[in-house]
Formats: sequence, structure tokens, C-alpha cells
Amino acid sequence: MNPAFSPVRTYLMGLQQRITQALVDIDGHTFLSDSWEKPKGETLQGNGITMIMEQGHVFERAGVGFSHVTGPKLPASATQHRPELNGSPFEAMGVSLVFHPRNPYVPTVHMNVRALMANTASGESVAWFGGGMDLTPYYGFDEDAVHFHQTCKNSLDGFGEHLYPRFKTWCDEYFFLKHRNEPRGVGGIFYDDFSELGFDRSFEMMQSVGDHLVKAYLPIVEKRMNMPYGEREREHQLYRRGRYVEFNLVFDRGTHFGLQSGGRTESILLSMPPLVTWSYQRQPEPGSPEHRLYTDYLKPKAWI
Repeated sequence: MNPAFSPVRTYLMGLQQRITQALVDIDGHTFLSDSWEKPKGETLQGNGITMIMEQGHVFERAGVGFSHVTGPKLPASATQHRPELNGSPFEAMGVSLVFHPRNPYVPTVHMNVRALMANTASGESVAWFGGGMDLTPYYGFDEDAVHFHQTCKNSLDGFGEHLYPRFKTWCDEYFFLKHRNEPRGVGGIFYDDFSELGFDRSFEMMQSVGDHLVKAYLPIVEKRMNMPYGEREREHQLYRRGRYVEFNLVFDRGTHFGLQSGGRTESILLSMPPLVTWSYQRQPEPGSPEHRLYTDYLKPKAWI
């Protein structure tokens, strides 16, 4: 491990523990902790811990994965903005999570914070950071979207007031299903290939984003988790989960990076929901809460 990455690893492992404990506190269900290591002799070397909660009281599935890997050649998904590093040896680590709630009125959330270091042909080490968080509701509530975006903004304000608008737009453009011409949810913040503040401050910003996930999401969970729902709401939730699967498999750079670099498939796909449905040309009834998701929430807008 590059010595500069030692505090990054320490932070990420602690973040994983803090977030999983916060979910245990609200759900009461425990996480399965699955430590793994890539066997020697494989192209990709490294280790990680996959924390998974299945069939909890509040969360139908919640996964928080930590990984730390090295490899001889950066995959194409990591060099599309840095062609000079194509084929370079690399070291990457991060925490990635997706929480799929049981109650359809509770939104799904995703967060990822990661660091990557590569060596140029001249032997120089180049490091950058990426990550963000986004909210995917099944039923829209203005106050939930406002709270989530305000907390995202709070996580960035200490590093430059220009960052939230920039990363908010980046999120809207990234988490977009081009084949359906619709956003995945109400957005949040997203950034990649980020090093413009220097290593130390860029790392501090990554920590701030990671530390704000619980503040951004759990108050929404507590507000919605006991709302009554029936078969109609459940069917809508399972149908909309299909969009989540489509995005992760077709567009998500993190998923592509893991699979292209020979990562651990079971951990890479921890973001998949436990149950999902697809329906042919399903159309919500005009004026219904399901229809309002499309007309009022699945449209990029300034929430704050």
C-alpha cells in the first residue's frame, strides 16, 4: 500500500462501521460481515469487507462494502477522463452502499466515496477522489428532497461554495437513464477524478461527504418508515426498483470498474434489490401519487 493511502483506509473502514451501526440502531437487525481476499496469482490483488443486512424490519436489503485493491492495469472505465493513464498500475479503495427499504414511502439511497492512485509512465504517482450520494424515492415528498439536498450542500460548503451547484448538476447528468430519458431519482451530489484541492483537502472533502450520509438519510427514514401502505404501493415500488437495476448494470462506472478489473462479483452487486418486477408499458393513472413521481420529482430541479 502506498503510505499516503494509510489514513484513507483507516477512515473508510471506520466509516463502514459507523454507518452499519446507525442502521442496526434504527432497524434492530444485524449485519452479516463477510471478509474477503483475492487469492494470490489473480490479476487483481486486495481485500475487503462486505456488510449485508437482509430481511430487516426497516430495510429489506442494505449493503455497505469496503474494498482495497491493486492491479497492473487500469480498466477503461477509470481512464476515460485520463487517457494518459491508460494501462497504468493502480491502487483503489472505497466504501459503497445502497439501502433498499421495505416501506415504499421510504426512498432508496446510494453513497460511494473512493480514492484511486495510479503511476504514470515516468513513475509519478497521481491520486484522485470520487463519490457522492443520491436519493431515489418511490413516492415524492418535497421536504425529503429539500432536506437531502441541503445536507449534501452542507457537506461541501467548507470547501468552496461553487462545489454544490457543480456536483449537483453532475449528479443529475450522471444518474440518468438515457434509454428511458428519465433521472434515476431526485439526485444529490456526484463527483469523480477530483484532486483540484490537493491531496489532503480533497481527502478531507471526501470525509465530509461520507460523514453526512447518515444525517442526510436517516431522518427521512424515521419520518416515513411507519407510514401505512398496501399492495398498490408495494407493486409500484417493485416496478420502480427495475430502473435501479437497469442503471447499475448499464451505466454505473463503479459497477463497470469492479467487473472489468476482475473484482469480487458478489460484493460488486450488493446494490441489487432483493425483489424487482418489470411490466410492459406500465402507465400510472394521471393525477395519482405514482404519476406525480414522474411529473414532479423525476425532473432535475433546484431543491434548495
